[in-house]
Formats: sequence, structure tokens, C-alpha cells
Amino acid sequence: MSLADQIFIDMCKDILNNGTSTQGEKVRPKWPDGTSAYTIKKFGVVNRYDLSKEFPLLTLRRTALKSATDEMLWIWQQKSNNIKDLHSHIWDEWADENGSIGKAYGYQLGVKHQYKEGMMDQVDRVIYDLKNNPFSRRIMTNIYVHQDLHEMNLYPCAYSMTFNVTQREGEDKLTLNAVLNQRSQDVLAANNWNVVQYSVLLHMLAQVCDMQVGELVHVIADAHIYDRHIPIIEELITRTPYDAPKFTLNPEIKDFYHFTRHDVSVENYITGEQIKDIPIAI
Repeated sequence: MSLADQIFIDMCKDILNNGTSTQGEKVRPKWPDGTSAYTIKKFGVVNRYDLSKEFPLLTLRRTALKSATDEMLWIWQQKSNNIKDLHSHIWDEWADENGSIGKAYGYQLGVKHQYKEGMMDQVDRVIYDLKNNPFSRRIMTNIYVHQDLHEMNLYPCAYSMTFNVTQREGEDKLTLNAVLNQRSQDVLAANNWNVVQYSVLLHMLAQVCDMQVGELVHVIADAHIYDRHIPIIEELITRTPYDAPKFTLNPEIKDFYHFTRHDVSVENYITGEQIKDIPIAI
């Protein structure tokens, strides 16, 4: 089985068996019918994915690689906060009549800041440092900007990336690793989606900076399974996993801003039956 499947199964079992319930507590999320959306949660979940060994696409059910990549590029490359720039409808619930989600996600990555080297946004700063100061311990992004929270239609969930470059003994190329920090995650709806997005990002940045990929460490402060998702999760983790597929990134692209969702692909991606119409708490 793929490592991503094993990590997912172990995480879900841990949440179901050892997590705490928010049943009866004052909670913000609601189901579309207006009832409170309670969860079973675990604090401080940490999962590690060695991208040099395999690409972490879940095989228990299918994760839409190109759609996940499209949303990541919407945030990191287009630095957009308007759903009209997306090729999916996953953000529709949080957009206003003009399509804006406020000063959230891509908006924050596009804000330029003054550095000694000049004005740059956070993404350009990361790329600059990876190329010019790869062993810096200060290569990071943060989109949880308190002064703008009141103008965000949804507070950022995956809010920070910290990049760290290592030199493996006997290898010429440097290795790019990263920590993804997430304050909250709906495990069924978003776990593998986020893992795949930031794995693709790591592959893309490594390629344009002439590095190889290493580890993605995913830190989730509040990893939760919603009450209406429990039977779905219980069935999902009893399925038979398959081997991890082979991931390919278009090797011709050397500029991060030239990537599209069509530059990622997988071979031999065999999965269990897709789960349709997952209820989403808002």
C-alpha cells in the first residue's frame, strides 16, 4: 500500500479512538440545514511524507490532482482572492457577489513587503532565498495576518510554510523540505487534498530552484472528523489500499509562474470508489 494511505488510516483510527468530542459545546460551524456541526478531534497531529520515495496521493479514494493543483496555483502563483480565477466551485460558499473572498489566501501572498533586496511579495521572497540563500533558516510564508482578519471571508486554515534546505551526503543537488502548518482541518474533505497541493508546490519549487524534493511535514493543530462524516470515514479506512502512483511534473518548466494544472500527471493511479456528495460544514 502507499505510505499516504497508511498515514491516513492510522490518523483516522487515532482520532476516532482517542479523540475528544465537541458534542454539546458552542461551535461555529453549521450544516446547510442549520444544525451545529460537531466533531471528534485530535490536537497536534504531525504527519511526515518523504516525497523522494513516493507521491502521497490517497488510493482509498481518488484525489483530483489537477483540481488540487489548480487551487494551489490560484493562491501561490496567481495570488488571487477571486473565485472567477478558479476552475472549480470549492470556494463559492465564501465568496461575495463579486467573487471575492476578501483579504485572504492569495491576496496575502501577493502583498509586497520591503526587504534589504527590494520590494517583494512572500512567494518571490521564498524563490529568491532558495536560489540565493538556500541554507537560511528564515525562508517562510505566513498568511494569517491579524490586521486583515476582519476583511477575510474565511480565516486561513493552512496558513504557513517553512522551507528548509539540506545537503545529502554524496549528492550534488540540494534537497528541499518544508513544514506546512495548519490551524484546523476537516480530515475527510481536505486532508489528502492539502497534502497533495503542498507536495506539488514542493516539487515545483524544487524544480525551478534546481533542487530535489525531500520531506513534507504536515502539522495540524486541530485535526477533526465531523459527526456526519464518521460513518463515511469508518467505511473508507476498511478499504484495501493500492500502491502509490508515479508522479510526473513537466520537466521543461523552469519558471514557477509558467506552471499550469496541466503540467502535473500521474501514472498507474488505481483507487477505491469515489465518495460523492460529502456534506460540508460552513
